[in-house]
Amino acid sequence: MALKRSHTTELGCIACEELSDLGAGKEGWLVENPNILCALDTHSIALANRSFILVTGWDDGPRRRIRPDLSPIEAEFITSLEWLVFDEIRVIAVGTSCGYFLVYSLDGQLVHRQMVYPGRILKIRVRGTKKDLTHQTSSSEEISIVIRGVIARFDGSDIQNMLQEWFQETHSQFWDEKPRKRDSDALENTYKRLPYQLWNVNKYGLCADAAITGIMPPPLMEIQSSQQYYCAVTIGEDAVISAYRLSENRSKSLVGAILSKVVPATFSTIASFSKMIWRSEQTSTKKSEAKTQSFAKASPLTCLKDHPRKGEKLTLSPSGTLSAITDSLGRILLLDTQALVVVRLWKGYRDASCFFMEMLVKRDNAGASSSYYEPSKSDYCLCLAIHAPRKGIIEVYSLFITFFL
Repeated sequence: MALKRSHTTELGCIACEELSDLGAGKEGWLVENPNILCALDTHSIALANRSFILVTGWDDGPRRRIRPDLSPIEAEFITSLEWLVFDEIRVIAVGTSCGYFLVYSLDGQLVHRQMVYPGRILKIRVRGTKKDLTHQTSSSEEISIVIRGVIARFDGSDIQNMLQEWFQETHSQFWDEKPRKRDSDALENTYKRLPYQLWNVNKYGLCADAAITGIMPPPLMEIQSSQQYYCAVTIGEDAVISAYRLSENRSKSLVGAILSKVVPATFSTIASFSKMIWRSEQTSTKKSEAKTQSFAKASPLTCLKDHPRKGEKLTLSPSGTLSAITDSLGRILLLDTQALVVVRLWKGYRDASCFFMEMLVKRDNAGASSSYYEPSKSDYCLCLAIHAPRKGIIEVYSLFITFFL
């Protein structure tokens, strides 16, 4: 019988009193509690429950508590958590059950607040570009937000410009001046609304998870234009895998165009007439609801239905060309997101989690013996790590060997 071997490298210790607010001290508090969210950065970790965020590093640095301003009337709570990295600027992105996208600085200041779409935000995905494989510097290229049946895309440059403006404004104050605390209403009026695209991707049922995999060519026999098309992959209960071509244009029918012009004018006329009849001096104290952005065009490309199999988790590779999908039957599908073909299938991995990573594989070449040798891009290989909790193991597969051997 082979003995189990454990290969671990100590990064640091995050044990602190603040973890008790997240339920630390109870067996399985980090794994078995569905309300605990985790986001890893190079040297930090962010943990959150429904109303509280704790940011701590691997060293003995300061630990930050963040308590978002959530609506008690609508029972709003935190549903997603992710790091946003733009060179030296690092912030935390938060999604809520009411569809709000929040951005917090590491010292707990609310930087941005914006309604994306009414509904629970399931996932905040960041697709970035590494400047160098040998360093841990990276920059977020796009941010996608997944809601049940809806996916939104923010351009990374828009968020970066917003953060730079906030950073300059914050550091332009005198050193002895305390930062001004803004409430959510004042903040939404202070900063401009970030532009984004919104698509409805529920043609084959509500999605449990989704991801924008990258730019794709326009459809055949279509006039070339300056707009870009994106490929989106969704998973869910009705369809294990679905793919869409996302367009930047908001195509409207003739009826929709007429309604978009007539309905606002009619509503304005009725409102003006009602004010003439009912001259009430009291004004409503309820904040007007944020307007929902209209959907852009999403064209279905393919769909895989295999009842009773259901898609559960979707993990995207750094480049977006591969995706690992776990389903309810304990299988893992490796999807080529460019050809939209399943290229590998693993069985017997219930409740598994996947993670793409780059590993140094070419160590025995002539240059590696020199003390001045630095690994190049060709020395690295994309690998897929699979954590099988029921087996109690972690398996790492080299995708280069999988495809070419």
